[in-house]
Amino acid sequence: MRSPLDPPASDKARKPRRPESREDRLKAALKANMARRKAQARARTAEDGPGDDLDETEGD
Repeated sequence: MRSPLDPPASDKARKPRRPESREDRLKAALKANMARRKAQARARTAEDGPGDDLDETEGD
């Protein structure tokens, strides 16, 4: 049973929980940064495509 002092469930869902410590904030920032870098690398790989190798072999 809920206590009358507990905030309503809608308030809990609205406010994202902030990490308590510096270590938690750094861990979250690192995770976000790594995800962003992986997405950028995937986008670069997709842009290159398999047909872009012609520039390297033209000098032969």
